[in-house]
Amino acid sequence: MILSEHTKNPNLLKHMVAVEAVMRAYARRFGEDEAAWGLAGLLHDLDYEKHPSQEAGHPFVGVELLRKRGLDESLCRAILSHADYSGVPRATRMEKALFAADELSGFVIAVALVRPTKRLADVDVASVKKKMKDKAFAKGVRREDIVKGAEEMGMPLEEHIAAVIAALQGIAPELGLDGVGC
Repeated sequence: MILSEHTKNPNLLKHMVAVEAVMRAYARRFGEDEAAWGLAGLLHDLDYEKHPSQEAGHPFVGVELLRKRGLDESLCRAILSHADYSGVPRATRMEKALFAADELSGFVIAVALVRPTKRLADVDVASVKKKMKDKAFAKGVRREDIVKGAEEMGMPLEEHIAAVIAALQGIAPELGLDGVGC
């Protein structure tokens, strides 16, 4: 599978699985193609391990690999649009959802990881919003992108956070965030 060919880092793989789960949840919510939306989420950082920045080619290298394998252009476009610097504006609901899911998924997982239980079940909207105010926490996560993602989706921030938490709670064992083994 193309994913395992290009990504070995287990944390990056978990991130992509997390974004896939959020994208599937949003597809169900909006009556869209769950498989297609999930695939966009799963593959959006395919090239990130080897090309982790704009200068290194992310997400352009990954999209070229996917195009060569015949991935539908709407998914390629969504993957390109999740990076503001790509020059591909987010126009479709799927494109907006991918951008919105990306940063917030990672942030919610970071919140779960600092809980004593390391359980997604113990994460709520209030705890995520509180951590968003703490600039020292998960410094690499752009809070403005989390807010912008909710705005582009046309959702209140709290509703978006709740939707992402719920989607991730549904795959907590897969992410190792169900408290088992802690």
